[in-house]
Formats: sequence, C-alpha cells, structure tokens
Amino acid sequence: MTEPVVTRFAPSPTGFLHIGGARTALFNWLFARSLGGKMLLRIEDTDRARSTQGAIDAILDGLKWIGLDWDGEPVFQFARAERHREAVEQMLADGRAYRCYASAEELEEMRSTAQAEGRAPRYDGRWRDRPASDAPEGRAPAIRLKAPTEGETVVDDLVQGRVVIPNKDLDDLVLLRSDGTPTYMLAVVVDDHDMGVTHVIRGVDHLTNAARQTQIYQALGWDVPKMAHIPLIHGPDGAKLSKRHGALGVEAYREMGFLPAALRNYLARLGWSHGDDEIFSTEQAVEWFDIGSVGRSAARFDQVKLSNLNGHYMRETPDADLLAAFRTALPFLPGGEAAAAKLDATGRWDAFALALPGLKERAKTLVELLDGARFLTDERPLAMEPAAEQLLTPEARSLLAATHQGLAALPEWSAADAEAVVRRVAEHAGVKLGAVAQPLRAALTGRKTSPGIFDVLAALGREESLGRIEDQARQIQKV
Repeated sequence: MTEPVVTRFAPSPTGFLHIGGARTALFNWLFARSLGGKMLLRIEDTDRARSTQGAIDAILDGLKWIGLDWDGEPVFQFARAERHREAVEQMLADGRAYRCYASAEELEEMRSTAQAEGRAPRYDGRWRDRPASDAPEGRAPAIRLKAPTEGETVVDDLVQGRVVIPNKDLDDLVLLRSDGTPTYMLAVVVDDHDMGVTHVIRGVDHLTNAARQTQIYQALGWDVPKMAHIPLIHGPDGAKLSKRHGALGVEAYREMGFLPAALRNYLARLGWSHGDDEIFSTEQAVEWFDIGSVGRSAARFDQVKLSNLNGHYMRETPDADLLAAFRTALPFLPGGEAAAAKLDATGRWDAFALALPGLKERAKTLVELLDGARFLTDERPLAMEPAAEQLLTPEARSLLAATHQGLAALPEWSAADAEAVVRRVAEHAGVKLGAVAQPLRAALTGRKTSPGIFDVLAALGREESLGRIEDQARQIQKV
C-alpha cells in the first residue's frame, strides 16, 4: 500500500507571510492535494526574541485569505523542546552525539584561523572523542552530532536532482546549545519525523541544510523524507527579490486589491509550468501539479504581469461574485471603509452593481475598481480633475444645458433613452457624439475617463444626474 503523502509548511513568525513563503505554502498544498494527501502547518517559533503573536496571527490570516487550508491544528515548535531533547538523549546513548565543552573563545579562535587561512569556518572536533573526565568544572556543554568524516551525504532532490556533499565538508553541528535549547536543525528533523512528513518542499536556500538534516535522520535511525528544493524568486531584473520588486507581505496584496484566485494562479506559475498554460483555475492546478515540472532556475516576479492577470480574473468573475468579493475586501482597501459608509448612507449599492460591468472592464485591481466608482460617492459640487475641467468650454456647457433639458423631459430613465437624447443633441448641434459625451462625462464624474457614460447616467439616477449636469451648465454665464 502506498504511503499517504504528507507535506508541511513551516514559517517562522518573525513577520508577515511574505510572497515567497506564500508560494512555498502553495506548492506544498498543491502537491498534497494533487495526490490526495495532507498539508500540515508548523509554526517555527523557537526564536523567542523575534517571534510574536501578531506575526503568528498574520501568517494564519494570510494563508486563509489566499485560500490555503491545512490539515489538523498548527504545531508550535517551541512547545516541543522536551521532545527535541529526548531525541538528543537517544543519540548520546547510541554514540551518535557527544558533549562539547569548547568555550566561546575557542570557537572564535577556530573561526578566525579558518578565515585567515581562507577556509570555511568549521568546528575542529576537539571534544569528539575526549572522555567525560576532561570536562572543565562548572561549564555546561553543547551537544554535537558525531557526523561521519568519510564518504559522502547524498540528497536525491525531486527538483535539483542528485546532490552529493563530501562528509569532510560537513562538521559536527550543534544539536543542543549549552543552555539546553534545541537548534533549528535538530527541531526540524524531529518535528518532521513525528508529524509523519513524507515530502519536504521548501526554498533552494535550504539545500545545504538538507545534507546536515539527512545526517541527523540517519543518526536517529529514521527514514529520510523525500525533498524538493524549489527555486528562489527574483525580480523582473533578475536581482534577488526585494521590497522594490514586490517582496511584501501577503496582506499588502490584499490591500492593493488583488483577488486571491489570481494571486494563487500567478504564484503557481513562478517556477512551475503545465505546458503553455498561463491562466488556470485552482482546481486545474491541483489536477495538473507535478513536482517534477518545477524548474531549477530562479522565477521572476513581475507585478505588472500580476496586475494584468488580476484584471483578467476581475473581468471573468461574474458580477455578483465580484461584488461580494469587493464588499469583503473594502475594509482592507485604502479609503474603503469611508466609501462603504457613503454607499450605505446614500443607498447606492444598487447603483454600484449597475455600474459594475463597465467599471470592471477598466480596472485591474479592486483598488482601481473603487477608484473608478468614486463618482458614485462624490458629493456635489464635484471636484474636477484638470483634464476634465479643460473639456468644459463655454460651447461644451451650452451643449450640457441642451442635454439637461432633453434628459429632464424623459418619461422613463434608462441608459438607452439617455443615449437617444445625447445623440439628438449632438445631431441638432451638428457635432460628433463625443463633443457632447465627453463634457457630459466630466460633469457627471469629474473625470476625463469613466465607465460608459450612459451606464453612468443609469447608475446615478435621474435626480443626481440632472443635478450634476446643472452644476456645470449654469456656469455658462461665469465663463
């Protein structure tokens, strides 16, 4: 019977869930789900000085927002310190670990000597075979792994291929510090084993750790899980991803108005491919995902491409679903809470829904959607953008006055009827439709661009539309 697949995502709660971590979580999730397995969550909170409850909450919230669930309750690494020490006791009893009494000064001397000789700093094994009787009085020891000194350690990586590291290049790493606290290397191995993790999927920057952790597994007599070290993410210029490229927390992408489904799609394509498919559903990604299709080269994060993809998702999302997503996102968008309050107070949510088809055609993010809908929440008299103000010439205001008269006479208010009026005004004045529609757009929205002007009229309704047109038409005498 095939062993069930178990992956894990193991962030350190020293900050928000950054975009690289979200991609790692996604790959673990896709791999597990594609094979009917489980993805577990472990919070690696052993750095007590930097781990905060706020960061833990932000990581959990970020995962939930992006739509990645995990199986079971989160495991907290710090709470398992006693279990980590128990594993070390086993290695001591089996002769696979030893007590090291080297002082901080001695360790610093080793580093300085190695640096002066152009070597990588390594522990020289001076306590590896010394008897306990040589222990300095009153000095607490660190516990080190008695690593093999000959041969090689092999990592058969599912992404990077066969990685061979000579054992002479790996020293006896510390398992327990002199104060009794477990090291990261030890804790990860013990936790992965106890959690039943079958596949470790993480960034390629952990590849050197894989050899050291393999030695710990072997010292404990445990099976080594399969490993897959995925490529790092770079910026579009090929440099290491930084904040200027978009190396932000996931919460920042929510605040920028991205849809979780679009972000999942984009992150899935950072290092993994399924033929030439660029746009696909999460269900398709689960069906298609293959860790063997993850490349070795660094992936490039391009926020322009992400915005374009998000715009596609917005246009393809049914209006009712997009409206629901927008309302859910509003508290996180800049100015969103104030806009929601205005839409509630004016009762213009129906108007927003009416304008949504036109609004989403022009927006790539929910922030742009909110900005495009500003005409619904702006109060009279509208503040005019300079480009819109330039459209309101004396001739244009005269055309607005004629348009106001025609629209006011309509028995029924609709986009089609309003369009007929505007076309008649243009025909009567002997001008093109745009000569009327453009200043009308400026009068109704305060902007040079907006959704279709007749949709705007329908969304604003008779009273508000006529009031805004009159505000500009009556200024003919002032010009």
